[in-house]
Amino acid sequence: MRWGKPLAYVPILKGKAGEFSALGHVTPAVRSHIRPVMELVPDPDVRDALETFCDRAMDAVPQDAVLTVDSGAIPAVRVLEGDAGGPTARLSESLGFRGVAMCPVVRHTDERDALVEAARAAAEHERGACLRVSVAVDSPQCLPDHAQIRALLRVLRLEPEEMDLLIDAGPVESEIERDRLADRAVLALEALASWGWRHECVAAGAFPVNLTGFPRGRATPVTRRDAQLWRRVLDGYCGRSPDFGDFGVTHPRMPVNSRGTPDPNMRYTTPDAWQVFVYPRVRSGNDDFFLLSADLVDSPHWPATGARTSWGDARLKECANRQRRKAGGGTEWRAWATSHHLAVVSSNLATLGHP
Repeated sequence: MRWGKPLAYVPILKGKAGEFSALGHVTPAVRSHIRPVMELVPDPDVRDALETFCDRAMDAVPQDAVLTVDSGAIPAVRVLEGDAGGPTARLSESLGFRGVAMCPVVRHTDERDALVEAARAAAEHERGACLRVSVAVDSPQCLPDHAQIRALLRVLRLEPEEMDLLIDAGPVESEIERDRLADRAVLALEALASWGWRHECVAAGAFPVNLTGFPRGRATPVTRRDAQLWRRVLDGYCGRSPDFGDFGVTHPRMPVNSRGTPDPNMRYTTPDAWQVFVYPRVRSGNDDFFLLSADLVDSPHWPATGARTSWGDARLKECANRQRRKAGGGTEWRAWATSHHLAVVSSNLATLGHP
């Protein structure tokens, strides 16, 4: 860790029920080390998606915390005919009404109307903004030049020290891609960090798109190449160490709407990999998850801290001991996996200096 700056963890999470549930159950220790970014997931009923997001945020985000919100996947149009403003304006108003402090995410490629809305949100909430710059393989952007950044700051009516810089390397699907993206992230930091941002972060995601093809009845390791990428950035960059960001236990891109009930599964974070448990659906309901949980608790992947590791781990221990009447479903499993992930990564960064 260079320059003595404590490293923060920036989890970029989908704004769905499971992720908000995990966020709402973090301990004060974890909360002090994370700076969460929540992404709005597109929904045919946009107004419902916005209001549901805000309701979940009200339940999950403590009043003294700040929620960085990315509505970039939502069409930048009026929410409903007759409403003034697009998603950012509506989010700012609704979150403010619910007592949740918001930091809007912007991109230098955003239309001026979207930036004006972000400027109003930043003025109303007084928590600045976050500039997200993609260096991903599947959606690369040209890095903003000096004139573009100056114009962006002018529209936002903010100084660099009131803004976070988020370098998004996107999906990491191979070792070759990991190294290429790490180089891109270093170049982005070298080009942009001199502005003196409030925080700087490099984020990437290495979890697969879905669990199709995973063997059933056992754990399968998935290498955390996003963590490897971040370490390579630190090795190649001479400036202040950027914070670590990832996409939790999900693929970086927006999920495709899927139908049906998922097989019992758990995406369990360990120091170097996710151990992905997927079990066949044999028993009625989701009772196969009880067996999965028992096998996880009895496995070498279960941490020494056990159920004390996180809220999610306590729920898994209850399932393993058959202390719950129901084993939950997809939303609960995602919440418990995310809870464990947030606890493990934030603890590792705080104590070991790496995720």
